[in-house]
Amino acid sequence: MPRSKGDHESRRREVSEAVWRVMSTGGFTGLSMRAVAGELGSTTGLLTHYFASKRALVKYALDLLEQRTAARPRREAGGGLDGLRAALLDILPLNADAVAGSRIWVSSWDSALADPQLCGDHARRYADGRGVLAARVAEAQDAGELPPGDPGRIAASAQSFALGLVVQALLDPAAFPPDHQTALLDDYLTALARGPAGPLAPPA
Repeated sequence: MPRSKGDHESRRREVSEAVWRVMSTGGFTGLSMRAVAGELGSTTGLLTHYFASKRALVKYALDLLEQRTAARPRREAGGGLDGLRAALLDILPLNADAVAGSRIWVSSWDSALADPQLCGDHARRYADGRGVLAARVAEAQDAGELPPGDPGRIAASAQSFALGLVVQALLDPAAFPPDHQTALLDDYLTALARGPAGPLAPPA
């Protein structure tokens, strides 16, 4: 008897959850058809219905990670500099879920760098993130909270700062606990708002 569409979708959700559990425990280095099949309690032959190759599995895993990241609850914030701060805090590994997601992202870089298409997909994801930050920067500039300048360039600097802090916090969590990460981000934003010429004049 053929499987119904509902059965297929249910099985696909099971596969997605198995892929996520494998990545959560072993990162991308532990991701393989055999590992996912073992997590499902099935054979690798069953997985070929979903993934024709290891590369297809990796691409799917990256898409799943992007979906999970996008669905994660975000901090509520107003516009301007407060909105930029909230968006950057959402990048940092400040709780267990964020740590797990960040570990998977960082472990995926090696796989992405080895494959031009996957590398391009990653570049697009980070470019989208810069676009979000650039909009926040522009709002803060309009409010007089940040000095004039190219919002895209400022967003690239802010994203680079946050990602660098992510790596340090993952490698040495004792030295970069959540409160220290937050303090470092606030120091960065204070310097950004001060600008190269000193404190900003109050908005007219």
